[in-house]
Amino acid sequence: MVFALSGLALLAVLLFRFWFSESGWFAVRELEANVEAQARQTAELAHENRVLAAEVMTMKEGNEVVEARARTDLGMVAEGETFYVVVEPDEPTP
Repeated sequence: MVFALSGLALLAVLLFRFWFSESGWFAVRELEANVEAQARQTAELAHENRVLAAEVMTMKEGNEVVEARARTDLGMVAEGETFYVVVEPDEPTP
């Protein structure tokens, strides 16, 4: 009887440690979820880096891309061009 109770107590302690310790079942599952999230974030950032690297290579090859970027992002106007701003009213007049 004493051996059975001590065996059950030992089993309970071991199972508790298996499930709830720092290296237990739940902690491992949480770490696996964190690793998956980091892997997704890394993949997204790697894709963004590839896109940016391709854009840098394109910009190094010619001025057309740089000029187009300056026109769209910075509002560049080349010499001899006329720049018009068309502003539409917020609300129509009756």
